[in-house]
Amino acid sequence: MLNPRLKLNQDVFLKDTTKRSPRDGFGKGMLETAEKNPAIVVLSADLSESVKLKEFIKNFPDRFVQAGIAEQNMCSIATGLAMEGKIPYAISHAAFIAYRSWDQIRLSVCMNGANVKICGSHEGFSNGPDGASAEPLEDIALMRVLPNMTVINPIDYEQTRKAVAEISKIQGPVYLRFSKAEIPNMTTEETPLKIGNAEVFVEGKDITIISCGAITYEALVAVKNLKAKYKIEAELLVSPTIKPLDEYRILESVKKTGLAVTIEEHQINGGLGGAVSELLCEKLPSPLLRMGMKDSFGESGSYEDLKNKYELSSHHIENKVLNFFREKK
Repeated sequence: MLNPRLKLNQDVFLKDTTKRSPRDGFGKGMLETAEKNPAIVVLSADLSESVKLKEFIKNFPDRFVQAGIAEQNMCSIATGLAMEGKIPYAISHAAFIAYRSWDQIRLSVCMNGANVKICGSHEGFSNGPDGASAEPLEDIALMRVLPNMTVINPIDYEQTRKAVAEISKIQGPVYLRFSKAEIPNMTTEETPLKIGNAEVFVEGKDITIISCGAITYEALVAVKNLKAKYKIEAELLVSPTIKPLDEYRILESVKKTGLAVTIEEHQINGGLGGAVSELLCEKLPSPLLRMGMKDSFGESGSYEDLKNKYELSSHHIENKVLNFFREKK
């Protein structure tokens, strides 16, 4: 079922499969990337432990700036460091850095094309117990609309670890969004990651499912069940890069299947679903089902409870895709 070319985790569906948090992958990736590139510096808004920077700070104390609870100042300082040839990673929870600092990101970072990496942890519902104010569900839209900005939402520990290194090679602003939740490893150390590329995790002929972020695991389980229960062969296209979107692979897949579904821990407007709908509207008009938040804020609850409440768990995805397929085919 899994695409052998990508060397994915063959144990992903086992009940006792290894689960790790993408934010741990971020911390590991930050240390590894800094060891290879002395130009990298890190700034934190009083959340260094939460975003797993302990080892980075221990090894590179002179390359770490504790900006305090001042995300706007942090992004402005990062811009200055970038102008002097450094590669600054400005890091906080996505709910804080994407919203509170948007003015500075727009004016200082993006208008100058500054080589700043904006990193937002605790995506979507993964900070669920802290409630709606701590659940970033509009951040992709805010960042995607900015000129010069690259937007990336990796799916698991390994992909997040690799993304940290890959974005250091990009000249210009980047927004990297990742989850706090512990989820099964879908990728391995050998799985390729290239910024701007979507990858076919599961080949299919009946319907295309496009996902990003940690919710991809729920989509993967749904794809497995759709084939086992209903003989529906869904193609799962994983798109960690939301801007620039991999138009070629999305259009190639949808041209083959004729139907598309997007799945994200984000508002259906402006995020991955928005990007795909814009693409299809202009280049390949096709039936599209967007799954995500429907013009509402989140609420306090566990990660599992919130996925169920907002119909993003695997069984909800399975049922919605099944009904969409039967309606349109």
